[in-house]
Amino acid sequence: MKKFFDDIKKDMNGAKPQVVQSGSGARHKHHAHPSEGAQRAGAAALARIEHQVRPKVHTSQDHIRNQVKRELEAEAAALAEQDKAATAETSKVPVKDPTCLSVSGVYFTCPLTGATLTKSEREVHIKEAIFMRFEEDAVEASVMMVHTFNKDREKVKAAVDIISKYVDNICKCPTEEKYRKIKLSNKVFQEKVRSVEGTREFLQALGFISIMLPVEGQEEEEEFLVLAEQSPDALELIRERRDRLQRGEPVRAQLDRQPQAFRSSPNALRFELPPEFYNLSAEELKKEQQQRSELVEKNAMLRTKAMREKEEQRERRKYNYTLLRIRLPDGSLLQGTFYAWDRLPVLFGFVRESLVDGWQPFELIAPGGQKLREAEEFALAECNLVPAALLTFAWDAAVQADIAAAGGKTPTLLKAELLKTIQTLN
Repeated sequence: MKKFFDDIKKDMNGAKPQVVQSGSGARHKHHAHPSEGAQRAGAAALARIEHQVRPKVHTSQDHIRNQVKRELEAEAAALAEQDKAATAETSKVPVKDPTCLSVSGVYFTCPLTGATLTKSEREVHIKEAIFMRFEEDAVEASVMMVHTFNKDREKVKAAVDIISKYVDNICKCPTEEKYRKIKLSNKVFQEKVRSVEGTREFLQALGFISIMLPVEGQEEEEEFLVLAEQSPDALELIRERRDRLQRGEPVRAQLDRQPQAFRSSPNALRFELPPEFYNLSAEELKKEQQQRSELVEKNAMLRTKAMREKEEQRERRKYNYTLLRIRLPDGSLLQGTFYAWDRLPVLFGFVRESLVDGWQPFELIAPGGQKLREAEEFALAECNLVPAALLTFAWDAAVQADIAAAGGKTPTLLKAELLKTIQTLN
């Protein structure tokens, strides 16, 4: 198996796969009972299955390798087109010197490999990582495929429900042959299951194999997925795998907050953000930068309070991310990247994890003197902390007074790993 996936990687020389979005939905139909002749043919086929190690089927390793290779080639072509379009769009606005940016970009961490990724690399890398997981656990990998590669959650749920019904029927009537055969041309299977990527891989991980069987009234055989009769222990394992499918969640890259410490600096309020922080196109961003100062001054005189609040909400939706700096009591700065819709507890957790004594109570003060409360579930955008802001950190005064009265010393604020990489803010 390892050689198979190594061959895929070698064939593509580092190319990346296409994330295919597909879906399904609706209820499962019951199949009509097969005729006596069809039952005899199916029984004979099942007997052959039990005496064969593995029949020659359409889902051979060569077939899968070629399929994945085509996906990788398609993804490489799609990324090339995206890069071409992005280059053309970016050329419409002046390019900032990267050394002047407050942060070089927005980055993510793959939960499966730990790799650091750019926004455009996320889905491709995760798909590759899931493909490689088949080598270790085909059930886990196929569950990841079902829940990650298909964007329509309702269609995923419908497919999972149908597969769960298959399993329930098999477990209730393990000797009933009809429940262990899935005709691939069946309309419900085609529309509601097969169209959801990863479902076939999951069924194969359960033990279903592809085989051509005769169909009464037809000259040509048709493809079926067939499961041999299972022992009680094997049935229990199938139930457990069904439960894993039902509990599955999409694999998503996690935002890398890029924590960074800076020495005390008069440039703490200076922010130069890369385009990834905005929902706007390059041209829209250019126009916004040109018009913002004059529009703010003009509209401030004309708009009512309600109009201004509505405009502020619209402005906040322009941003995907926000760059926040926290000024500490010794003047040093802690910086991190957040989603614009992260909640206040996320911000407080980030600060707490960066401190030597994060267990001590503290407060954060937003621009304008607004005190932020850790228990409140407000989004950063709702607190006007996008696309960037400088906050002030303050220890709880009463706790600090108790520490001082007990003869305690002011502790080092930031953890050693942050102090090792502390920089001067340009």
